[in-house]
Amino acid sequence: MKPHKRLEPLIEDGLIDGVVRQLMSGKEAMVFVVRCGEDARCAKVYKEANKRAFRQAVDYTENRKTRNSRQARAMAKGTKFGRQAQEQAWQSAEVDALYRLAAAGVRVPRPYNFHEGVLLMELVTDAEGNAAPRLNDVSFTAEEAFMHHHSLMREVVRMLCAGVVHGDLSEFNILISANGPVIIDLPQAVDAAGNNHARTMLARDVNNLTAYFGRFAPTLLSTQYAQEIWALYEHGELHPEVELSGRFEQALPPLDLDGVMREIDDAKAAEAARLLRLQERESG
Repeated sequence: MKPHKRLEPLIEDGLIDGVVRQLMSGKEAMVFVVRCGEDARCAKVYKEANKRAFRQAVDYTENRKTRNSRQARAMAKGTKFGRQAQEQAWQSAEVDALYRLAAAGVRVPRPYNFHEGVLLMELVTDAEGNAAPRLNDVSFTAEEAFMHHHSLMREVVRMLCAGVVHGDLSEFNILISANGPVIIDLPQAVDAAGNNHARTMLARDVNNLTAYFGRFAPTLLSTQYAQEIWALYEHGELHPEVELSGRFEQALPPLDLDGVMREIDDAKAAEAARLLRLQERESG
């Protein structure tokens, strides 16, 4: 097929040999299957900001690093240069997250190159070698739902151990490959330690997955993985091999028994004084 104009520089520079077909067009990008020698790979072409349905909410971009103070000022003012810099930072966030997570053993597509605003990465496939389906296009038995949910909770833990929260995780950005779930679409990924909204985003990610798999295995709906995972993270007890239970008990402050007894004694004394005053008025 005729290559998209944004893919032409990659062909000219020898990074890809040709375009096989368009795989999908989403809210933020178009994805193409391309040839690289004998291998098939994915080329993700980001849409222009004014053509995307996904907006760069401040919750996601909070505390993202910029190259220099000039760039930061321009982004804050919303100048043309600032918008371009913001767009580059948005795209680079996914590239950085992919390399970071792949190195940490998280199941994400392997990144190969980022060139002229196009991300070249692994093509995730099913058992027949075809492009893997999205999670929302597949039905599961209760047993399969439990298995995939458990697998994805481990991936969420690995991501958090690597300091990353996906921020938009759901059945729409997970592929079911021949070897299990693979997490995709990471331009909105946030730094767990540097973003004040990370806890809320992690809870939403986990609860999205629990709600989806709960359609097939309703007992999952009563689990509390989000609270459990974040509590372990906050206490420095989270590690990639941690065993999760799906249960969480909010630790209550210790009971001040002496204080309670003092309040009871004070209440008794006040009641005795009230009764004495009442008796004195009646006798007077």
